[in-house]
Amino acid sequence: MRKTFQAIALLIGALTIAACSSKEEETKTTKPAEKIQVKVQKVTSEEIPQTETYTANVESDVKNNISPNTPYRIEKVYVDVGDHVSKGQTVVQLDASNLRQMQLQIENLRTEFNRTDGLYKVGGASKAEWDNAKMNLDVQETLYKQMARNTKLVSPISGVVTARNYDDGDMYSGTPILTIEQLNPVKMIVNVSERFYKLVYRNMNVDIQLDAYEGEHFSGRISRIYPTVDANTHTFPVEVIVNNSSQKVRPGMFARATINMGSESHVLIPDIALVKQVGAGDRYVYIHNNGKVTYQKVELGKHIDDKYEIISGVEPGSEVVIAGMARLANGREVEVVK
Repeated sequence: MRKTFQAIALLIGALTIAACSSKEEETKTTKPAEKIQVKVQKVTSEEIPQTETYTANVESDVKNNISPNTPYRIEKVYVDVGDHVSKGQTVVQLDASNLRQMQLQIENLRTEFNRTDGLYKVGGASKAEWDNAKMNLDVQETLYKQMARNTKLVSPISGVVTARNYDDGDMYSGTPILTIEQLNPVKMIVNVSERFYKLVYRNMNVDIQLDAYEGEHFSGRISRIYPTVDANTHTFPVEVIVNNSSQKVRPGMFARATINMGSESHVLIPDIALVKQVGAGDRYVYIHNNGKVTYQKVELGKHIDDKYEIISGVEPGSEVVIAGMARLANGREVEVVK
């Protein structure tokens, strides 16, 4: 009997210990998560100058390739690389041997026409014979004029010869004989962020700087705004014309074009508040509100000293987390410390 009582006592003790352990486990499980301590900063908006600098290569405003319509032999090239030419100036003479043969044919046809014309006037030739002689002469003279134009190549613009691909006596084979470029004005194409589309306009002033002329500024203006936005880069092309009466600016030079688009009111946040999403280029901040944080994607503007301009994603007066972000998650409760 005594052994029975001892067994019952041991069983009750074991059950009591198990119940206490279970209660302790339950207490541990339901214990609220520890609040992460963070530092926050209230942000405000400021007027931010919308001045952007873009890089581009200088191009000639007008570029002409000089080529014949048919594969003639080149008799004479009158200009070389670097030469200045005027609009309408003869720059290439092609082989005119066919023209000389045609001249002899025309002289024979003219003699024949004069003979027929004399006979027609005295009744020795019919009207049909006169018409036929006149038509043959007119056709050959028209062909001669066309060939004469094709064998004498002129420059359609005033500019500078930038390429010469043949020597005298070469046979034309498809590559342009000469390239002539207009150097005043010159131009460049810059790709502007789509968020500035509403801020740029034609004839807007642009400040130009060139690596070739360090410290010197050149005046440009927007001459053309392309109507479409690239879906991949979210930029649109803008053509900038630069007055180049001094001809110091040359095609191929590396340039920086600065466009001042006024100012806009945007929030500034400390750069230490930014969080980069792993595996992507997106930037986020944690915004504190009523003891919890929200993970918010932002669009960045300029980096100004130790702050970033925020185009979208943070409203003025918001509290952004500036310390303690490492352990945070969206919706997490936090404790704000000084």
